[in-house]
Amino acid sequence: MDVTGKEMVINRKEVALKKVKKIKAGYSAFAETKEVSTFIKKELEKAGITDVYEDESDLGSWFIPGNDKEG
Repeated sequence: MDVTGKEMVINRKEVALKKVKKIKAGYSAFAETKEVSTFIKKELEKAGITDVYEDESDLGSWFIPGNDKEG
């Protein structure tokens, strides 16, 4: 429950898509769960984005875009 006393529903797919959008824009993103991390990897693969470093820890995974742009 949140501070208003209502239950919160979190759509993990929507969360993952927002994080993929950040990665595409050149920003790092953190995935708190294995489910979100897996979905991010699948979406990046679908988009043909391979230059992303994943740093996994016990708390989650950081997705750090590489510098594949020349110039």
